[in-house]
Amino acid sequence: MNWKNRLRCDETAAWPLLQAHARTFRQDASSFDLRTAFAEDDQRFERFSQDAPYVFADLSKNLIDDRAQQLLLQLARECGFEAHREALLTGEPINTAEQRAAWHTLLREPYAPGQETASTSIRAEVAASLADMLNFADAVRADSRITDVVNIGIGGSDLGPRMAAQTLRTAGATSGPRVHFVANGDGHEISELLPSLKAASTLFIVVSKTFGTAETLANAKAARQWFLADGGSDVARHFVGVTCNTSAAGEFGISRVFSIWDWVGGRYSLWSAVGLSLAVAMGSAGFRALLAGAHAMDQHFANAPLETNLPLRLALLDIWQCDFLGLSSRCVAPYHHGLRRLPAYLQQLEMESNGKGVDAHGRRLAFPTAPVVWGEAGSNGQHAFFQLLHQGPGVTPVEFIAVREPAHSLQAQHRTLLANALAQARALMIGQSSDCGHRHFPGNRPSTFLLLERMDPASLGALLALYEHRVFSSGSLWGINSFDQWGVELGKTIATDLAPRLTSGDTAGLDASTAGLLKRLGGS
Repeated sequence: MNWKNRLRCDETAAWPLLQAHARTFRQDASSFDLRTAFAEDDQRFERFSQDAPYVFADLSKNLIDDRAQQLLLQLARECGFEAHREALLTGEPINTAEQRAAWHTLLREPYAPGQETASTSIRAEVAASLADMLNFADAVRADSRITDVVNIGIGGSDLGPRMAAQTLRTAGATSGPRVHFVANGDGHEISELLPSLKAASTLFIVVSKTFGTAETLANAKAARQWFLADGGSDVARHFVGVTCNTSAAGEFGISRVFSIWDWVGGRYSLWSAVGLSLAVAMGSAGFRALLAGAHAMDQHFANAPLETNLPLRLALLDIWQCDFLGLSSRCVAPYHHGLRRLPAYLQQLEMESNGKGVDAHGRRLAFPTAPVVWGEAGSNGQHAFFQLLHQGPGVTPVEFIAVREPAHSLQAQHRTLLANALAQARALMIGQSSDCGHRHFPGNRPSTFLLLERMDPASLGALLALYEHRVFSSGSLWGINSFDQWGVELGKTIATDLAPRLTSGDTAGLDASTAGLLKRLGGS
């Protein structure tokens, strides 16, 4: 099947069969019960769990059975998933709205000079760009005059590098200068950071694909103004750019520019020069290990049979839960302090990629896509929203993430942390019967458990690539384009119109609510 002519999931023969099967899960509370499923099947854990590079996944505590799993695999085959996957991995223009590839996997593919392939030229360019970026990062790390590096970006130019730097710092894998991140268009964020810095020892990395992102430019201009006021005189030495728009960066005063490939979307760009700040934090060896871990997951995604292809299995689980069981959100609970920003990163990766109401051909969708992703560090969440997860009237699948080996020496504390992760997953499933309604836990609530041996660059790379391929897989089956994001544009356009009105007070053509609020906010 040509990937351009693939079926949408609701056009397959498997779709109505899945709808009929799902009704047996939703007729009444006793139709499918995890406690019964485990009691009657001593092989359930083995069948619904698997190893993948750097990640072990237990899917057995989800509301799914063999029949559902087989029908979902049938659906994937009928949708032409394998052809679409091949198109992704070979750089075909699967971002059909912009006629671009989405070839972020190429950024972590090993390259040896002299490889004879049809795409040797672009591979050599990618390798050279990576080497240039990493050489610069190592030079910054070795420069004792630079004590602080500030990454200025937003969205994909912030969430990935920030999350990864935070994760690996906690794992003990970073050193060198202090690395800070500024993203918020609210000037309070950068205003809190700048007084703690010194112009002479600070390097700013301005990350914007177009060098036109409003929030990023506002923060970059504020940083430049502070730099000059604090005695800085060499903007070109203390500001570097990561962008496709070298001329705009030059007008700002930046001469050292690292390019972003136009076939890499922002939320998939951590592996490119967008990761410069991360490379400064961890060094070239650590960054290459991050790429190697991601590449190992790429190889699994490309080559594993569909039955044991973990990104696809997770995507099929998402489709089953969203479209057939009516479970519209997913809680991500990492039991690792370094991963506390992972839910925020996944919010963009999943909801910006797959939060679409039309398919790739512009046809309206009659089924939900992209669950609402939310969460917090697991041990913190236990004292906050886990009450809702256990006893609320709705059901929310939970994704637990744990790391077996800590990077600290507090072994007893780490065992307690792991015990809590296991206990919460078990409690959601088994519940608790009680004649006192306040003490009754219904149980039979689904969860996934992802386990890493340790948190290091390779493991993190594999985990993030797993999520990327999961998002592509579900988007492919939903028939949507996971690589555009037109939904973010309308608000930006309206904001451009409203900004001068806050000064002028002009409310012509506005609705009464916006006009009334503008009058109250204007003049400041």
